[in-house]
Parts: sequence; structure tokens; C-alpha cells
Amino acid sequence: MVITITLSATLHSPMYFFLRSLSIVDICYTTSTVPKLLLDFLSKVKKISFIGCVAQLYSFISFGGIECILLAVMAGDRYVAICMPLRYTEIMSFKVCKILVTMCWLVGLLNSLAHTVFTFRLPFCKSQSINHFFCDIPPLLALACADTTANEIVVYTAGGSVIVGSFLITLISYICIVKAIIKIKTVSGRYKTFSTCASHLTVVTLYFGTIVFTYIRPTSTYSLDQDRVVPVLYGIIIPMLNPVIYSFRNKEVQGSLKKII
Repeated sequence: MVITITLSATLHSPMYFFLRSLSIVDICYTTSTVPKLLLDFLSKVKKISFIGCVAQLYSFISFGGIECILLAVMAGDRYVAICMPLRYTEIMSFKVCKILVTMCWLVGLLNSLAHTVFTFRLPFCKSQSINHFFCDIPPLLALACADTTANEIVVYTAGGSVIVGSFLITLISYICIVKAIIKIKTVSGRYKTFSTCASHLTVVTLYFGTIVFTYIRPTSTYSLDQDRVVPVLYGIIIPMLNPVIYSFRNKEVQGSLKKII
């Protein structure tokens, strides 16, 4: 997707600029966990250094947060394109797009920094065995032998603000989009307009549904044995499906991909 959008002049628009950014984030997102996971499959002794665990948690939370905010920005882009088509090129200029993507990265990195600092300030004396396939907040808090109330507050405030805030922006954008689509008189016109955001809506539903289930709930409800499955969905499967969902449902991407191949 990154190569196709970069090389194809027909895809040099705000929507594909954000899609290329999403593809880059997905590459980084899966790279933070999958290579180590594959190595553990081949190793008899499955271990990670303390510094490696810090780096993995910071990377995973960073790119997860960036993806949340970027999906909200993409929903806003679809709102402007459908509800304000005559002003679309004026509002979503290339400069604005770069600023929005930069803000996604800054907020995601700072949010992850807060989580990482508060998590690794805790003393871990219960065990050195993490009940997970990577270093994540819930399994690390389970190993702490100190009060984790402050950590839970950070998760609900900082993390919750990123996740819930992004979700609300996305939800409001799609409410406005649906209202605009309903006003279109012809069925073919409605279908054509909705098809431009159907792929994004699919990704948003899958991603936010699984990530909210993992982080925005009381720690007393965590079941580490069962909750190991959910991060596989939002941390590995969904990023892998994103380019498939966007390319298979998009004739412009299909055409550009065929020309490049």
C-alpha cells in the first residue's frame, strides 16, 4: 500500500495520504510484537530483557494510540469529503494533512510515555513470568507488588482520552455522514457515497471494539488467560487486514496496483 500510493499519481489525495500513513503505522505496530513472538515460538527458553520489555510496551502503546487517532482523522476526512465537497480541497490541504498526521504521532508517543513511566516505576516482585505473549499493561500490573491505583487512573484518563476521544470523533463524523447520505435522493447515489467510507467503517468497528474491551474496563474483570486472544486481533490480525480491506474494496487502488505490478 505504501509503495502503490507513493508511486501512483492518481492516489495523491488526502484520503490516500492518510491511508499510506495508516499502513506505515500498521507496519510499526505489528513489528513491535510479531518478530519477538515468532522467535519465542522457535526458542525453548522464552525470555525478554527488562529494557526490551520497556521498549516493547512503549512501542506497542505508541503505535496503538497513533492508529486510534489516525482512524478518527480519517473519519473527519470522510466527513469533509461527503458533507462539504465544494470546500474539501481547501480544508484538507496537503499542509493540513501533514499537521494532522504529525499531531497523531505526537499525542500517541506522549500518551505511551505516560503509561510506560507509570508502569515501570512499580516494583515487580511477585514473579518474573509474564502471562502474555508480549509486555502489555494488564499482565505487568498483575506482577506488581505495590498499589496500582495510580496506574489505573493513568489508563482511564490518558489512555481513555485517546481511545474514547478518537471513538467519539469517529462516531460523530459518521452520524453526520449518514445524515448527508439519507438526503441523497437516488439509491445509486447513496450507495456510491457510502462505498467511499465503508472500508474505513469496517476497520474502525473491528479496531475500537477490541481495544476498548482490553483497556477501558476495571482491572478486576481481567482474565489474563482469556485476554491474550484479544490483543492478537487488534495488534496483529486487524493491521494485517487493513491493506486487504482497503485495496480489495477500492477500484482506484486495484487499478494502480495492477499498473505498478
